[in-house]
Amino acid sequence: MRKRLKDSEAEMLGFEITTSVKGNPRYYITEKQWQSVQAFRNIKQTDFKTTKKTFDKNGKLVGRVDKRQSKELIDIPENHQVKRVSTNVSTGQQWVITEPKKNEVAIEDFDFEGIIKKHINPIEITVEEDENLTNDFDILTYTDAHIGMDTDKFEKSMYAVKWDKEAALESAMVIIKETIKNKNSNLLVIDELGDLLDGYNGFTTRGGHSLPQNLTNEQAFDLAIEFKMLIVDSLVNIYPKLIFNNICNDNHAGSFGYFVNSAFKEIVNIKYPKVVVTNHKRFMNHYFIGRVAFVITHGKDDSSLKFGFKPFLDTKGIEKIDQYCKHNDIYKLSDKVIFKKGDSHQCLFDMCTSDDFYYYNYPAISPSSQWVQTNFKKGRRGFVLEGFKGLQNTIKPIFIK
Repeated sequence: MRKRLKDSEAEMLGFEITTSVKGNPRYYITEKQWQSVQAFRNIKQTDFKTTKKTFDKNGKLVGRVDKRQSKELIDIPENHQVKRVSTNVSTGQQWVITEPKKNEVAIEDFDFEGIIKKHINPIEITVEEDENLTNDFDILTYTDAHIGMDTDKFEKSMYAVKWDKEAALESAMVIIKETIKNKNSNLLVIDELGDLLDGYNGFTTRGGHSLPQNLTNEQAFDLAIEFKMLIVDSLVNIYPKLIFNNICNDNHAGSFGYFVNSAFKEIVNIKYPKVVVTNHKRFMNHYFIGRVAFVITHGKDDSSLKFGFKPFLDTKGIEKIDQYCKHNDIYKLSDKVIFKKGDSHQCLFDMCTSDDFYYYNYPAISPSSQWVQTNFKKGRRGFVLEGFKGLQNTIKPIFIK
C-alpha cells in the first residue's frame, strides 16, 4: 500500500527521507508497518517544564535554564507490543515503535503410526535398468507448493486462481507425466526446495505474519502427504533408483513441513526400502553425484534471516555461498557446483555472475498469493527437469497454466 508519511514517521520505519516532493511524500509500506505508524500517531504527550538554577558561592542566582520534557500516554493497538523506545537526547522526546505480538504455537504430536498405516499399500516394483538411456541421472526440482494457501480469501484477488486439494493433486499429476515423458536415465533425484506448506495456524514460521488459509492444519498435513506419496508411488516403477531431498528449513512451512517430511520418510522407508529420502534441516545443505555438487536451500530460513538470497546474485550472496563451499571442501571434491534455491517464485538460471558456481532459481509450483498478485504480477508457476551426462546438463522448465 502507499501512504503519506511525515519525515519522522518515515525515519522511524528506516526509509530514506524523500525531499523531492512538496508536502508529505508517499511511501510503499506493508500492513505491519502501517500499524506501527498508526500506533506512533496515537502517542499523546503531556509537556511539563523544569528549571535548573545555578548559584555562586554567595548564594546569588547567576544562571537559569528552562527544560521542556515529555511524558507519554501510549495507546498500543490490540494484539501489539512495544518493540523499541527511541529517545531524542536534546529534547527528551520519545518514540515508541510497536509490532504485532508473535503467536507462539506449539505443533502437536502427530500419530505417525496411524499415518503410515493409512498410506502403506504394498506395490510390487518390477522396473529394471535400461542400458539404452544416455543420461547419468535426471533431476526433478519443484518448490513452494504452499499447500493450504488461499489465493482469493476475500474475493478481491486480481487473478483469482484455485489452489485447493484438487488443484494441488492435478499439479502433481502434471509433474509425474512430464517426468516420465522426459526420462533419460535410471536414476531420478527429486529436490523439493521448501515452503511445502503455506503456514501453521494461519501464520508463517516466525509467527508475526498472518496468512489467508483454505485448509485446517490437519487437512493441509494430509494433503501434503498425499501430494508427495502420489509422486513416489507413480515414479517408483519408472526409475530403478529414486533419491528425495527435502528442504525443511524455510520461512513458511518450518517445523510443520519437517513433520510432513518425517512422516513421508517413515512411510517410504517401510514401503520402498530402496528409495532414499533425506530431510535437510539446515539453512544450506549439499550433496554430490559423481563430480557434480549441488548446494540446496530454500532461500530464506525459519527464524534469523530478514532478507534471504535474491533472485539475482549479488556480492553478499557470492560471499556466503563461497564460504560455505570452502568450509565443506566442495570445490575440492567436485568439478561443477550448482547452487539451487526456491523462495523467489522465479525461473532464472545464472551461469555467468560467479566463476565458481552456477546460481539457479526455481519457479513455484503454486500460484502467486493474493499479496504477490497485488504488489507485483500474476507470475508463472511450474517445475524444472534436468538431465546430466558427465558435467554437461540440460534444463527444461515446465510451466503450468
